[in-house]
Amino acid sequence: MRAEPPPLVLQRLGRVEYLPTLEAMRAFTENRSPDTADELWVLEHPPVYTLGVRSDPGRETSTGNGIPIVRCNRGGEITYHGPGQAIVYTLVDLGRRALKVREFVRMLEQSVIDLLAEEGVGATGRAGAPGVYVGEAKVAALGLRVSRGRAYHGIALNVDMDLSPFLAIDPCGFPGLKVTQTRNLGVAGSAHTVGERLAATLARKLGDA
Repeated sequence: MRAEPPPLVLQRLGRVEYLPTLEAMRAFTENRSPDTADELWVLEHPPVYTLGVRSDPGRETSTGNGIPIVRCNRGGEITYHGPGQAIVYTLVDLGRRALKVREFVRMLEQSVIDLLAEEGVGATGRAGAPGVYVGEAKVAALGLRVSRGRAYHGIALNVDMDLSPFLAIDPCGFPGLKVTQTRNLGVAGSAHTVGERLAATLARKLGDA
């Protein structure tokens, strides 16, 4: 019989810089043991563009708006993080939970879909374009890195933010992709409160609520 994983740990980190957080995720994942508890990190970042492993190395070198661009090791292409966006980083041992990567991606998407459904907002995922969409606009982006069956990075939900930096890029590599946020969909709450709700929804799906 498969042993039950230790209880999930929720870390509330507030607003933190991207690069130190990336290094902390890498270190946590590299140093964790088979008995290390999974963690969800709820946070926001100051303005930053991040380039995933599928990004063209020469394609996005400057956006002209002074926002830093950081290359990272998650899946996907370019996206924007900034204040007012709820981020939940998912440091989860998929192998221990017998979860396949695609199943986990769908679980992350469904957590956002369920949260929005509680507010009467219909949202969907899209085949071949991970994330969550309301109509033609993307409201949440996700990207993962999996090392030895252990995932990190996670999902970013636009809550109450300045969306104009998205205009300087092709979000997630899709030219002209529209973006939206929960405030514009009539959902009340700050990035902090919505991030807490999203983490709680995901924890329930992982069986840790």
